[in-house]
Amino acid sequence: MTTKIPSDYVFSPEVAEARRSNQPIVALETAVVTHGLPYPMNLELARDLESAVRAQGAVPATIGLLDGKIHVGLTADELEQLGTPGGPSRKVSRRDFGLVLARKEKGGTTVAATLIAAHAVGLKVFATGGIGGVHRGEIFDVSADLPELGRTPLVVVCAGAKSILDLPATLEVLETQGVTVLGYQTDEFPGFYSRESGLPVGARVDTPAEVAEIARRHWALGIEAALLVTAPPPAEVAVPREQIEGIIQQAQAEAVQQGIHGAKVTPFLLSRVSELSGGSSLRANLALLRNNAAIAGQIACAMVVGPKTEHA
Repeated sequence: MTTKIPSDYVFSPEVAEARRSNQPIVALETAVVTHGLPYPMNLELARDLESAVRAQGAVPATIGLLDGKIHVGLTADELEQLGTPGGPSRKVSRRDFGLVLARKEKGGTTVAATLIAAHAVGLKVFATGGIGGVHRGEIFDVSADLPELGRTPLVVVCAGAKSILDLPATLEVLETQGVTVLGYQTDEFPGFYSRESGLPVGARVDTPAEVAEIARRHWALGIEAALLVTAPPPAEVAVPREQIEGIIQQAQAEAVQQGIHGAKVTPFLLSRVSELSGGSSLRANLALLRNNAAIAGQIACAMVVGPKTEHA
C-alpha cells in the first residue's frame, strides 16, 4: 500500500507487515469493546473477531484511539488497555477525533469513525455488527454512519442496521447517499437479530469474488461510496422477526415512559431487548459479529487476488 499516512496514525507490527507485503486486511471497530459489552466479555469478543479474520487468511486491523494516536491494529496489551474499565473513554464518531486525540483519552470507534480511519490508511474491507440508521419516530435523528457510508469507498460487512431502528427509512437514506446495498447469500435485507425484515436488497451476491469484482468496477468509476454487504445472522441463533419486533416495541414504550431520550436511547433499548429476550438477542449479536468478520476475511482475500480476466 502506498497511501500517504497522516502522522496521527500508528500501526501494530502485524498490520505494518501486512501492508508492506500486500496481505489482505480487515478493519474492525472498537465501540463494541468500549461501550457495547461488559468487561471481560468485550475483550473475549474482540479476540474472537480477530481470530475469525485470521482463520480466513486475512489480517485483522482493530482500530482504536489510545495515548493521542489512532491505532490501526492493536497489540494484546493495547487491546487490554482499551477494553479494561477505567480512565476517560469516549465513543468516537467523526466529530470526536480531535477531542479524544488532544486529551489522550481512550476511544472506541463507531462505524463512521472506523470508515474514516480505515480509508485514511488505504484499507478496503471492514466488518461490523450493524450500522446505525434512522431512529423510529424520529426522522431527523439519523446516525452519522449513513453519510459516512455515502462518501467512503470500503466494503462494509454487516447484518443490516440495528433492528431497534426504522429499517425502511434507513434504506431510503442509504439510497439517497448512493450506497449500494447487497445481500450476501440472501435476497432480503437482514433484520439484525433476525434473518428477515420484509425489505429487499439492491442485489444478491453469493461469493466473495463477486463482491470484490463489484467493488473494483464501482470504484474504478470514481464513485466514492461504500458497498454495504449485508449478511443474515446464523440460522441457529437468529431470533424470529415477529418475536423480536414485539420485544423492541415493548422496550421503546418503556423508554418513553421513563423519559429516556437522546444518546441514552440506543444503549437502553439494546440492554432492555437483551433482558426481555432472555439473552437470545445478545447471543445472536455475538454470533453475527463473528460471522461478519469471517465473511469480511474472505472478501479481503478476494480483493487482493486481482480482477477477472475477460476472454474474447
